[in-house]
Amino acid sequence: MTNVIIQYLFYGTIIFGIWTALLFICFRNNYGNDQQKKIQEPESIWSLETNVHQQDNNGSEQIPKPHVRAERTSKDRLTALLGTNVNVFYSDPELAHGLLQYGFNIIISRSLGKEREVPDTRNKMCLEKHYPKYLPTASVIICFHNEEFNALFRTVSSVMNLTPHYILEEIILVDDMSEFDDLKEKLDYHLEVFRGKIKLIRNKKREGLIRARLIGASRASGDVLVFLDSHCEVNRVWLEPLLFAISKDPKVVVCPLIDVINDTTLEYTPSPVVRGAFNWKLQFKWDNVLSYEMEGPEGPTGPIRSPAMAGGIFAIQRKYFNEIGQYDKGMYLWGGENLELSLRIWMCGGQLFIIPCSRVGHISKQYIQDNFRFMQSLRYNNLRLVHVWLDEYKEQFFLQGPGLKSMNYGNISERVELRKRLGCKSFQWYLDTVFPELEASMDII
Repeated sequence: MTNVIIQYLFYGTIIFGIWTALLFICFRNNYGNDQQKKIQEPESIWSLETNVHQQDNNGSEQIPKPHVRAERTSKDRLTALLGTNVNVFYSDPELAHGLLQYGFNIIISRSLGKEREVPDTRNKMCLEKHYPKYLPTASVIICFHNEEFNALFRTVSSVMNLTPHYILEEIILVDDMSEFDDLKEKLDYHLEVFRGKIKLIRNKKREGLIRARLIGASRASGDVLVFLDSHCEVNRVWLEPLLFAISKDPKVVVCPLIDVINDTTLEYTPSPVVRGAFNWKLQFKWDNVLSYEMEGPEGPTGPIRSPAMAGGIFAIQRKYFNEIGQYDKGMYLWGGENLELSLRIWMCGGQLFIIPCSRVGHISKQYIQDNFRFMQSLRYNNLRLVHVWLDEYKEQFFLQGPGLKSMNYGNISERVELRKRLGCKSFQWYLDTVFPELEASMDII
């Protein structure tokens, strides 16, 4: 019996020793791995990401893996855009990528898909308005370059779904040399549902917004040209008020009231009744409507005289657009064309109005790619505007930036000749008649 007990104790001691050794080895390995992880753990959450694949109903897109060094640059750019709100985007690499690539929240955009219903933001008095059955036909021109697929498609589908087809002659899409794959075969495939109403033009070189719009206008056959940005959503009965105003006076150029689509949430919210204006730096801004504009029988639904248009969204009779010189073909890429056209409309015999019963939502993007290049274009284009249209008041512009005085602005002889041929009024007339508030602001510069 004693021998048996001794054997059990012997074998038990051996087993206990083996388990102790195994536990020690396991603990040591785990501890070593933890320490190695702590040593190797990067400061950036970006470097923890493998390639991210975002799957939607129509295919997949691959977002390249960011590098740590690129991450620091990206965060600097995001901080410049968002300030203290940078961490909201930066905590999610896909959100940050979307903001830098497209200027808004692409995750929500993809979740919304290719179409959605937006709230009717019109004044109740607009619901009582009725428009003639026979109105001019419209060619809607939408230019895009590397636009987010769903935002672009919502723009197109909202026009198709909320516009009577008897007044919608066509939608002309101008692809200004987009590089993204989903704007090629995938876009062609999904546009098939609108066959018969869509013309898709693909530029063979990058033209910029101004020239891309001219290309679209040259292919239009509708009575009225309606220009939209590629990240809009039109609202109910949006086109009829614009066409009705133009049918009464072909030299009237009209803009809808532009509602706000938030870049972070993509929530559609109504805009108050405002008019377009600018300062002596030629920076566009929204301005309060003068009280007498609201005192007529139509109240807040009547046309609002606007010194300037925002640029991206307006309607103009096609024949009149050609008569007054279209856009300045000497301008580059983007910027300044909205103010130049606004001054030309007013000074050369036309009128510019905002129509409050027409509502179009617009994503207010946070970011423009290749920003330095765009700012160069804006400066160049503004100088062309100044030297053609501001007369002696161009000195007010140069007070804001004396260095601009010696900068190149190309050949403007054709635009100077256009002004003479159209018999346009002086900029002093514009200040006295259309926008006296701008002249008054000289005292506080």
